[in-house]
Amino acid sequence: MTKTKKVSVAVADGDGIGPEITAATLHVLKEAGAQIDIHPIEIGEKVYLRGFDTGIVPETWETIRRCEGFLKGPITTPQGGGFKSLNVTIRTTLGLYANVRPCISYYPFVSTKHPNMDVVIIRENEEDLYTGIEYRQSRDTYHALKIITRPGCERIVRYAFEYARANNRKKVTCFSKDNILKLSDGLFHKVFDEIAVEYPEIVNEHWIVDIGAAKLADTPEAFDVIVMANLYGDILSDVAAQIAGSVGLAGSANIGEHCAMFEAIHGSAPRRAGQNLANPSGLLLAAVLMLVHIGQSEVAARIQNGWLKTLEDGIHTYDIFKPGISKEKVGTKEFGDAIIKRLGQLPHTLKPVSFGSPQKLHKAKKNDKPQVELKKAITGIDVFIDYVGDVDHLHKKLTAVKSKAFKLEMIGNRGVWVWPNKASETLCVDSWRCRYMANHGTASHTDIVDLLQQFIKADIDFTHTEQLCSFT
Repeated sequence: MTKTKKVSVAVADGDGIGPEITAATLHVLKEAGAQIDIHPIEIGEKVYLRGFDTGIVPETWETIRRCEGFLKGPITTPQGGGFKSLNVTIRTTLGLYANVRPCISYYPFVSTKHPNMDVVIIRENEEDLYTGIEYRQSRDTYHALKIITRPGCERIVRYAFEYARANNRKKVTCFSKDNILKLSDGLFHKVFDEIAVEYPEIVNEHWIVDIGAAKLADTPEAFDVIVMANLYGDILSDVAAQIAGSVGLAGSANIGEHCAMFEAIHGSAPRRAGQNLANPSGLLLAAVLMLVHIGQSEVAARIQNGWLKTLEDGIHTYDIFKPGISKEKVGTKEFGDAIIKRLGQLPHTLKPVSFGSPQKLHKAKKNDKPQVELKKAITGIDVFIDYVGDVDHLHKKLTAVKSKAFKLEMIGNRGVWVWPNKASETLCVDSWRCRYMANHGTASHTDIVDLLQQFIKADIDFTHTEQLCSFT
């Protein structure tokens, strides 16, 4: 094996089964010859309970930033309110915008209905509903903001195509729901189409996410690389891992331009903690992704091939043990030891792996064309109202709102227009959307303030507003 300079890696054991699977993983890495300097850090449940609502103390950030990789065990978030998702905090703080989840079947040694499955899901990691911007607007109604930006779409779509090119993948598929979410998901699809033309050697296609998910569950062999917004990617990468054989076998990479974090996709499973039962495969395969990322591809292949040979030899943990296929049921530590015994061996039935150079991140191409200045104009405003009653009584109250700049166009409830036309079957709750359009095509911020002053005078409780704008 080629000697390489040791690379600094931050390692967090995590919670629940985390310390056990981390210990097994690090033992395999050491015996395989991984050239890493480990910097232990503490994050997660114990830090939460010491009063840090993000699960991480400020000085830990600098340790992570100084390292070239971060291997993270699964985290337990304490029950109750006030605790932020540590995973989301790490991803957004460090700019880890690309989540990469290979979902591969290991048939016949791990049961699956899809023996030829080999799909990589590229998930946007910072935006969408995972910004966690939520509001309670009334007694019965809560709002969450879905944030989709052009720079965010461009980064993740370009990463998906660059990943496909670097790994000899033939097709990239986009999943979105732009038949309903025409602006947010519409932007994601539009950017995908724009960037796809820069990669003529790679087949591209788009699926509406619901039928795409059905196709993925039924015929995953139809897909190669799939790129999705955050929420869809989170859900469907778990589905893909499970139908490939087990969520417990899947690792993932969180890639940014300056940092990278690697983790199993499963949780901390506290009910299994301390019993030497947990399967360390997800974290181990995440560590393989880390080794490729830091330039130790030879060691990465050595580990994964040893792991494949262990599966072939029927040495399995309880979660994938199946009579007639498995030969020996082992615990967490013993599974790691079995892999170590097979380092340097290749699988016979399963396909051996080899890894090339780590993928280089390509930033979005600089647009040398002069930027077109867009003129923004306010064309209307949606005023959201907390009101208990029927729409006819609400409309009567709104007649007291007088505005020279705006005219009431419609009243909506849960996305349905209920005035001027309302179906008797439509359920209405206590949050109403009143759309006012500018009388003369455009309006000003002063006009909006004047309108809201009228709501105050009419004693109508508005909770928030959304401006309607045009860009020309």
